[in-house]
Amino acid sequence: MQPLTTSRTTIREIQLSDAPLIYEQMNTPEWLRNIGDRNIHSVDLAKEYIQKNLLSSYNKFGFGMWLVQITETHKPIGTCGLLQREYLPIPDIGFAFLPEYIGKGFGRESAEAVMHWASENLKTVAIAGFTNPENQASVKLLGKLGFKELRKMTLPNGAEVTYFERSLDS
Repeated sequence: MQPLTTSRTTIREIQLSDAPLIYEQMNTPEWLRNIGDRNIHSVDLAKEYIQKNLLSSYNKFGFGMWLVQITETHKPIGTCGLLQREYLPIPDIGFAFLPEYIGKGFGRESAEAVMHWASENLKTVAIAGFTNPENQASVKLLGKLGFKELRKMTLPNGAEVTYFERSLDS
């Protein structure tokens, strides 16, 4: 994938050298509360996670979670991208940012770029999104992005989430 750009960010494939960000992000209180503990408790474990989950998604589907960085400084601030889960017929969008970058428009900006990429490059008619219903920041962002709340669902890991969808032609 060629990097995506927005007015403030560059969105690119994650590399093994990005493990420090992945480690930091996956251990923030926000991640642990809203997404859950993935047992990534070292940079080495973050590298393994990148290899097993992120790089394999690029190879299998041609997309995955991507790194979001501030273009001007190259500072990594979070992740945004698409996931293809076995239990969903369409890709779902995901986003997570370091706490100091939440609420500053980076989520919306990067998610819009990812959805534009999806509409240009995938043959899917819609994108899913789901979140912990208590994660009001994500619920609000999905609404701003044009996602419609459809139902509550239980993920294979037992987590109860709110499920959203958005047509790519709207």
